[in-house]
Amino acid sequence: MSLTDTIGADIARAMKARDATTLTALRMLKTALTNKSIEKNRGLEAAEELQVVGVLVKQRRDSIEQFEAAGRRELAEKERAEIAVLDTYLPPAATDVELTTAVETAIAATGAASAKDMGKVMKAVMSTLAGKTVDGKRVNELVRARLS
Repeated sequence: MSLTDTIGADIARAMKARDATTLTALRMLKTALTNKSIEKNRGLEAAEELQVVGVLVKQRRDSIEQFEAAGRRELAEKERAEIAVLDTYLPPAATDVELTTAVETAIAATGAASAKDMGKVMKAVMSTLAGKTVDGKRVNELVRARLS
């Protein structure tokens, strides 16, 4: 069963349960997946579907920062609720131990010695952690701290 089919079934469940927050998040996700599929002129692969979900979660996190800076806590809470719904469709997040291990391994493998080599290390870390949900900003901070 593809992610789109799963989302369709979950939309029906949310409608029956009259769960407006979940329904809104799932409809937004289904629309984003459809738009991406139209853009590519073909059906999406599983990795592409997960990438769309990840982009939507990242957008919500950015919105939360903006809403909190503006003092709009109710809108920030709405975004957090949508993130909770979207997170159920993402693979498990990489732990701090896995991140640290991947950074150390990538630095050793690439022979990085300074901040100039950050791109190579980031690429190696992200490929090592493929299949897990990884916050690129967090990886960037770890690599920067280790190479400084």
